[in-house]
Amino acid sequence: MSSRLGVRAKSRTEKQVQTKMKVAGFTIIRNAIKFDYPVVEAITSILPICDEFVVAVGNSDDDTLQLIKNINSPKIKIIETIWDDHLRQGGQVLAIETNKAFDAISKEVDWCFYIQSDECVHEKHLASIKDAMMKYKDDKQVDGLLFNYVHFYGSYNYVGNSRRWYRKEIRIIKNDKSIRSYKDAQGFRKTDHSKLNVKPISAEIYHYGWVKPPKAQQAKQEHFHKMWHDDEWMKKNIAQVEEFDYSQIDSLEEFKGAHPQVFQARVKAADWNFKFDSSQIKLSIKDKFLLFIEKTTGWKVGEYKNYKVV
Repeated sequence: MSSRLGVRAKSRTEKQVQTKMKVAGFTIIRNAIKFDYPVVEAITSILPICDEFVVAVGNSDDDTLQLIKNINSPKIKIIETIWDDHLRQGGQVLAIETNKAFDAISKEVDWCFYIQSDECVHEKHLASIKDAMMKYKDDKQVDGLLFNYVHFYGSYNYVGNSRRWYRKEIRIIKNDKSIRSYKDAQGFRKTDHSKLNVKPISAEIYHYGWVKPPKAQQAKQEHFHKMWHDDEWMKKNIAQVEEFDYSQIDSLEEFKGAHPQVFQARVKAADWNFKFDSSQIKLSIKDKFLLFIEKTTGWKVGEYKNYKVV
């Protein structure tokens, strides 16, 4: 009898070890206050399912470092970095900074949840995200998890619905340092440049990068594009105006859902006006046809996919 009890106890212990999982969040940020990045909301939206969270805070012209410290969570680990402002091709400085944050994650972590400073996860998805991580934690064929995207534009009331917006991207990866941030840090690849094997999940990333007060959006555009282009390009392509013109958009639709709880204060505080109606849609006949195919079949013709679904 005692030997059977010992076997059962051992079995329960082995099962507990197998089901343990450690998750780390990570992000990068610089000049969050100056350019109105909702980085606190981004971090706190996924903090409940993270055991630790690495924030790489770049050299800033404002109190971004203190802003992150004010989150006041024992989970958060801050590393201070210096951005190379001479890198002005392809947004590569963003990938370099992202890799710094990724490399600072503890070795015992299983999954790493990357969230950009203008993204947010609705609390309704947290349980299913954690379930998916547990499901594929020990599956060596799976490198990451693929999220759906909702892109807000102009205000918190509208989302992009044309072909210009990317539909999916990797935001959770295994803690494998052969995985690297790719190009301008939108996604990831292996060090041999091969695409990651991913499993799609039903959770969404809410992207708020195109929702800021017009003055803050214009300031961001004037600064942000310097990571891709030289001064001559900037002079030709970035208007020298006080406020960003949100009217230059091809197509939007009204957002019918609810914003994450951590974003409610921002939504209520929005004090600029932007409205869009169907008469403002600017789509070519070709784009309308391709969009029709996408909506009726789910197939986006010519879609760029920086991943392999397995």
